[in-house]
Amino acid sequence: MKPNKKEYQVYFFFPFHHTGGAEKIHAQIAQAAGGENCIIYFTRKSENESFLNDFKKSGCRIKDISKFTDNKWLYFLNLIYRGIISGYINKQKTKPVVFNGQCNFAYKISPWVNKSIRQIELLHSFNSFSYIRTPFLRFISKTIMISRKRIDEHIQFYKKIKVPDVFAENIIHIPNAAKIPDSLTPKDNSKFTVLYVGRGGVEKRVHLITAIAKEVQTRDKTILFEMMGDVSNVISIVEYPYIKFYGNISEDSTINKIYSGANLLLLTSDTEGFPLAVIEAMGHGCIIAATPVGDIPLILKNEINGHLFSSVLYGEKIISEGVDFILKAKNNPDYCKNVSELNFNYAKQNFSIENFNKTYQNIILNNK
Repeated sequence: MKPNKKEYQVYFFFPFHHTGGAEKIHAQIAQAAGGENCIIYFTRKSENESFLNDFKKSGCRIKDISKFTDNKWLYFLNLIYRGIISGYINKQKTKPVVFNGQCNFAYKISPWVNKSIRQIELLHSFNSFSYIRTPFLRFISKTIMISRKRIDEHIQFYKKIKVPDVFAENIIHIPNAAKIPDSLTPKDNSKFTVLYVGRGGVEKRVHLITAIAKEVQTRDKTILFEMMGDVSNVISIVEYPYIKFYGNISEDSTINKIYSGANLLLLTSDTEGFPLAVIEAMGHGCIIAATPVGDIPLILKNEINGHLFSSVLYGEKIISEGVDFILKAKNNPDYCKNVSELNFNYAKQNFSIENFNKTYQNIILNNK
């Protein structure tokens, strides 16, 4: 009754455009492979508009249908929109590509999309989506994962529930990426700054960051702590006057300035794929101190380019090791300088946004 005014080369489906590492990667993918002949659907209500402008930079047409598809009291509208959008996709004379950025709505329409149309999915971790997507695997042409460890976990999961081997063969690894500066801005090691980047998710365990900051302050008040991202939902900010809270920031120039001013990135998550914050921090020459989750142990080596905590489970051990490593690093400027240069060069060689863009363009736009 109300057909699309034009045909699209790619239909992107993403849940949100609010603050988050996944959302930033989704925007990068849209910028790499999108354009005026592509459309983005947002299907869940976003908490803010932090990355909306980044999605707009892709040139894609943007449609936020969350008021229809993310309302449990009007769930029938979600069902109706599945029919409308799968109808748009199937009626095109030129076959499009469907790209699913870990979006439940896109999985639900996948059985209704013509089998001749390629459907590509992106998974950030091994989580609830690993189970949600299983009934729809036969409709997916290619699966992209950002973490080698998560690929191994999914393959083991496939074997456990007897998923045919062909679906494991459809998985490809594309690591996250960031725009790395052309040259490294030397760090000012006379004022040592520890940075946390991320939202206040339960898995991030921000309370361990604040506990480390509190203990460090009792031993060396010259060490500064900063947090980039909204963590007000998990801690009372007023209780930590020795931490500078930036909240959500979307301007690249401000983000780069904060990373450039930091000496060390601190992460205490109990689960990750491969955090974008690690890539961005390494690209600005930061030392990394993180828990051994996801692909972090593949690039982080103790005493070489940072500190890999010996435990994921034991908070007291993480706090103790974190405090000791921060104090040790602060008092060893030669080590800090060497690690800064080492991490910058590694990021430049392995996490280039140019290679990221070419890879996604080849997979999404090469419509064979």
